[in-house]
Amino acid sequence: MLAIKLSRVGKRHRPHYRIIVLEKSKDPWGDFKENLGTYNPRSKKLEIKADRVKHWISMGAQPTSTIHNILIAEGIIDGKKKKVSRVSKKRQAKLDEKAKEAKANEKPAEEPKKEVKETPVEEAKPEEKKEETPVEAKK
Repeated sequence: MLAIKLSRVGKRHRPHYRIIVLEKSKDPWGDFKENLGTYNPRSKKLEIKADRVKHWISMGAQPTSTIHNILIAEGIIDGKKKKVSRVSKKRQAKLDEKAKEAKANEKPAEEPKKEVKETPVEEAKPEEKKEETPVEAKK
């Protein structure tokens, strides 16, 4: 079965990837069928041959989850993005334990508050304007 994968070619701490087509079980650093483009995750620069990607997908090549999400973002294929990250069983067990402890440590639900009866508020009467007498200037 063919796969469309990323193959890292960048230096240490400077990732740069080729987008390649190869057998799914083969090493991505070895021989490949075709180079479909490049991807630089640091600058988000993507160069891809869209027509060749569509050709290989029509031939039965399956893109990896990361490539699938990149192709959707570029509008080359349609569909929903896939989840890429995975949680190991050991880590999932720890997360489940923490969730149980958090539920056990939660405070019981607060008692419902008593309803407060609203008393009608008297409308404020407009204050009467008092006529002020002008103060005579002192000489």
